[in-house]
Amino acid sequence: MTERPWDRFLTDQDRAHVKRQPAAPTGRGERPALLLVDLYRWVFGDKPEPLLDAIERWPGSCGMAAWEAIPHIQRVLSHAREATIPVIHVTGLDAIPGWRSGTPRGGTQPEAVDQRRRRYDIINEVAPRDGEPVLRKSAPSAFWGTPLAGYLNSLGIDTIVVAGESTSGCVRATVVDGKSYRYNVVVVADCVFDRHQASHAINLFDMDQKYADVVSVDEAITYIRNCRTTHPAEPSAA
Repeated sequence: MTERPWDRFLTDQDRAHVKRQPAAPTGRGERPALLLVDLYRWVFGDKPEPLLDAIERWPGSCGMAAWEAIPHIQRVLSHAREATIPVIHVTGLDAIPGWRSGTPRGGTQPEAVDQRRRRYDIINEVAPRDGEPVLRKSAPSAFWGTPLAGYLNSLGIDTIVVAGESTSGCVRATVVDGKSYRYNVVVVADCVFDRHQASHAINLFDMDQKYADVVSVDEAITYIRNCRTTHPAEPSAA
């Protein structure tokens, strides 16, 4: 990427520091998995709308940022499937309280109740295929309280390619935990999104500086395609 999403938010001192001490690439392995984080109805709503309009009906919406990310995610997802790279979907868990206490915003009217019922449904545009696991989490990180690390280890995965939302929340938490588990981490800039532009940009900057390689869609696709012949087959059932 020639122009980085965070460039316009950096101060002169930030730019000087980055120029003097640029972030070193965190590295990419030969056995990646694509991790799709929280691509559920609550953040999209039922149709594309500007953020301030969308939150009138869907309080958790990310507005147009969510819908604009879909074509980019679909491209990466398509290439991952073609290259037989494992694809893992992550969504919320309704069965136990999450990290936010209380009833989700939206009221008690039938429409609001129906929205909450559907809120963790993964949108059709990136729906899981047969054989692609769907993990449900009750915390920001896709690793917390889920079998994700064990599953990745069973496949010999050394790199996670992350897409989804929100950049400053569940994506970042997943990236930090992924790096803590010593996976290489790749974040596809146009495949992650947030409600707030500044938060999205600066969190991408932070992750690129510390925990991940933030790359373009084309870079991610090239990497995935180059891994086609090196990725191990899924383990057979006992």
